[in-house]
Amino acid sequence: MAVEQKPLMPKATAVWLVDNTGLSFEQIADFCGLHPLEVKGIADEDVAKGIKGQDPVATGQLTREQIAEAEGNPKKRLKMAAPKHKMPTVRQKRAPRYTPVSKRQDKPDAVYWLIRNHPEFTDSDIIKLIGTTKATIAKIRERSHWNAANIKAVDPVTLGLCSQLELDLAVSRASAKFERAQKRAAKKGASLKSIAETTGAGEATPSEDADEDVSEDAEQN
Repeated sequence: MAVEQKPLMPKATAVWLVDNTGLSFEQIADFCGLHPLEVKGIADEDVAKGIKGQDPVATGQLTREQIAEAEGNPKKRLKMAAPKHKMPTVRQKRAPRYTPVSKRQDKPDAVYWLIRNHPEFTDSDIIKLIGTTKATIAKIRERSHWNAANIKAVDPVTLGLCSQLELDLAVSRASAKFERAQKRAAKKGASLKSIAETTGAGEATPSEDADEDVSEDAEQN
């Protein structure tokens, strides 16, 4: 169920509606998301002192026709006017996984376990699962990590860096991605030259050419 939109500045809007329209306190309160007594306080100047009124018509939140219709019918409830321009939805960026300080020292062990047991995992898959960095993964792969001598392969679930459900889901996604990549590679490989063509197995060797030249000379003599 969609949530009904309210003005961005409810009290400023209520101040303008009280001063410039004949709407009832209940109508203004319903539109602005305020209590009727709060709107009455605005009218009596006990509430929202010093707040400059905001014209909802100028901001496109109401139309003159809506206000006029509601003024003639006290039971009429105002609703936000449809926006003239549709705003694009903003996709929120996923926040990086937070790991408690006490468990951060265990990340290299988990990375090493994933590298050994799930070679289908890309660096981005490991980063999403346990929240490490690409540089750390590269150093562990190359065994150039500053603590490489003490790094042991330990299941990230055991270390508490992720749940078993999260690990299983990541494994299934990585496996599916790996299989798709293999299929694409197989399709591309079908158009490549055969081994015989690339190695030149069908061509005569230099020794065979020499033998043919000797036999031809013998026949001519």
